[in-house]
Amino acid sequence: MSDNTSLGRGLQTRHLTMMGLGSAIGAGLFLGTGVGIAAAGPAVLLAYIIAGFITVCVMQMLAEMVAARPSSGAFSTYAEQAFGRWAGFAIGWLYWFMMVMIMAVEITGASAIIASWFAISPWIPALIAIVVFTLINFAAVKNYGEFEFWFALIKVLVIVAFLALGVALWLGLLPGTSFVGLSQIRDVGFMPNGFGGVATALLAVAFAFGGIELVTIAAAESEDPEVAVHSAIKTIIWRISVFYIGSVLLIVLLLPFDQIGGANDASESPFTAVLRLANIPGAVGIMEAVIAVALLSACNTQVYGSSRFLHSLAVRGDAPASFAQTDPRGVPVRAVLVSVFFGLVAVGLQYWNPPGLLAFLLNAVGGCLIVIWFAIAFSFLRLHPQLVARGEITHVRMWAPSWLPWTTIALIAGLVLLMLTNPDGRFQVLAVTVVVGVICLAGAIWTRKTPR
Repeated sequence: MSDNTSLGRGLQTRHLTMMGLGSAIGAGLFLGTGVGIAAAGPAVLLAYIIAGFITVCVMQMLAEMVAARPSSGAFSTYAEQAFGRWAGFAIGWLYWFMMVMIMAVEITGASAIIASWFAISPWIPALIAIVVFTLINFAAVKNYGEFEFWFALIKVLVIVAFLALGVALWLGLLPGTSFVGLSQIRDVGFMPNGFGGVATALLAVAFAFGGIELVTIAAAESEDPEVAVHSAIKTIIWRISVFYIGSVLLIVLLLPFDQIGGANDASESPFTAVLRLANIPGAVGIMEAVIAVALLSACNTQVYGSSRFLHSLAVRGDAPASFAQTDPRGVPVRAVLVSVFFGLVAVGLQYWNPPGLLAFLLNAVGGCLIVIWFAIAFSFLRLHPQLVARGEITHVRMWAPSWLPWTTIALIAGLVLLMLTNPDGRFQVLAVTVVVGVICLAGAIWTRKTPR
């Protein structure tokens, strides 16, 4: 290991695009879609549009800052520049915690599926997968990007095939099928559970687009951050919108409302139900394979993102300095090892399942993204005038910077108020408040004892 702390360069726009898609498209799409539909009916589309609008605005604010000041610490770096070192410390470690916990959830879910295929203990595929991903993340960043490009492409092709199959089913073009039209929607109406159902669905789908922000972390290792981040974010947003909204629309059009709900496994997924309509043999097995690939791909991106965030924290003096070191190819090997180690600790927590602790941590993860969104929006409001005054701003700009960021903040605050209206949401808010409080306290102590 050298004394160098610079990350490598080599990621292209297509790599960033697929990394963002790989992180955003997980089991939530295939297993969790039915929860929102069951709550709101066809009006779930409104919930996705609102959630998508929030994500688009947050990402555009972030894109402006990344294009002007590329950093692998992304929103953590900008929080520090806007509000001081304590804010950068808190947001950085909060996001690292979120990625490590998500990594554990994804590897646990994938290993359970794979273990069932071969009748082996789940820890075996979990260990194999984490070793493979560690080695992949040891590779030069260009090679890592190439691997994740093809890995995530599998999910994209599956969703495209599903959309094509769904359209053919809806039009009655497959053997033994007839034109469906709007019959399923007419049976229940567009908004069967009123605006309350849409509000409930919004909570269920609010974080569907989470993961896109990984693009801004990886942009620091791209050949041209300004061009790459702008192009990748635009491409990801419209693709994610088509994939999510298109899939939900087809499910609503094709399946009876009373047959749609949350899914604990592939056999209960609404995607599997659509495949059965098309008389595709082995529909459950196909969906299990798709979900396993989706989880593994997302896990791989979490290893990458968490290691880069840890490296950024170390470079800025908010983590042990040894984690800032990179090898001659610009790979933060120690940061990768630490992130993977704590990912394995989190996997162990899931198998141990201590009463109350795991539920508390996972609920905290559910609320972390809202804190990140707030941090991005308020950092933008503080930094945007500086970027303009100093001539740092590029052609990548936030739309209507005088009022649209405040509108976005109001919508995010509305989500928090919605969360407070039900017990699960209140528990999420409580959990993330405690975690943020602990991290902020640690940040105050650390920054006081370790001045730069």
